[in-house]
Amino acid sequence: MFKIGDKVFYPMYGAGTIEGIEERKILGEKRTYFSMKMPTDDAVAMIPTDTCENIGVRYIISKKEAANALTAFKNEQVKEDESWNKRHRENMEKLRTGDIYQLIGVVKGLMLRDKKRGLSTSERKMLGVAKQMFVSEIVLAGSVSRNDVESILEDTIAQTL
Repeated sequence: MFKIGDKVFYPMYGAGTIEGIEERKILGEKRTYFSMKMPTDDAVAMIPTDTCENIGVRYIISKKEAANALTAFKNEQVKEDESWNKRHRENMEKLRTGDIYQLIGVVKGLMLRDKKRGLSTSERKMLGVAKQMFVSEIVLAGSVSRNDVESILEDTIAQTL
């Protein structure tokens, strides 16, 4: 089980630091939650302690693994699928895994598509979520700042076009 001060990744939200453990009564049900502060926007996520394992909450990657992930982003080969429905479904599945390397494919694929053709409203929202998830974990792992990560992503996309 996680404890206060642990750095964790919460699929579909991103990485953060557990700052507290509290009980809350929601819809008449009393549950215990981890209070997780996100490093990129100071948001706070409440994670039910009894479902952490089922929803895929995990410790964040190491500093070395974060550097490897940035290199992997640069080297990621993106295949473009013309079918919006298929692309959207596959990207959602990847986001739900919480795996950093699955996130890379989603972020790079959507960033490239945005530069080449533009994105639909839902894909633009998905890109925002995926990018936030990826950036928050890299930043929290301690390898580089938020601005540096975003610059690396943008520079990589510009070089790929």
